[in-house]
Amino acid sequence: MQQETVLVPGARDVEATLDSPDGNASACVVLCPPHPQHRGHRGDDRLVAVAEFLVERGVAALRFDYGDWDEGLGEREDARNAVRWASERYERVGLFGFSFGGSITALAAASVDVELCAVSLLAPTAELEAGLNAADALADVAAPLQVVYATRDTTADWEPVVEAARELDCEVVELDADHFFVGKTDRVAEAVGPFLARSC
Repeated sequence: MQQETVLVPGARDVEATLDSPDGNASACVVLCPPHPQHRGHRGDDRLVAVAEFLVERGVAALRFDYGDWDEGLGEREDARNAVRWASERYERVGLFGFSFGGSITALAAASVDVELCAVSLLAPTAELEAGLNAADALADVAAPLQVVYATRDTTADWEPVVEAARELDCEVVELDADHFFVGKTDRVAEAVGPFLARSC
């Protein structure tokens, strides 16, 4: 696996790590980290586990850090800019995020001007500080969509997102875990990775 640091173009200061397979990849998945005010960053264990799964299967992974805190609005734009950056270099682009990043993934996927190959949300919360609603955004996501949630998650308000996903007949995966999937990052990669790799 090759790694390089990338500066994502845009009005905000966004740095990313690009994990690439040895050889050319035609697809890239952008990974959105959890809440930056709760120590969320691109080195998050769940993001790294998914990225490693993808790279082993020939798919590149772009893990980024958000710019300055902006209640979800700027973070959504960070994700869209990361998708745009990837779309200029790869034939197919997917989007994944955990927790706050799952919500950002839904919001970015619903509004970005790039056709996505797949979208996966891990333990997303329904609403962000700026009044952005991830559950409502799902209806505007055109790509194949997956929502993975933890049965013992008492941290995120995930129920409205899972309900919306089921109404839209999207793939919903239940894992026996808490919000942070402690000791279960391999299970996360096994749930999310095949969906993204297959779709992209």
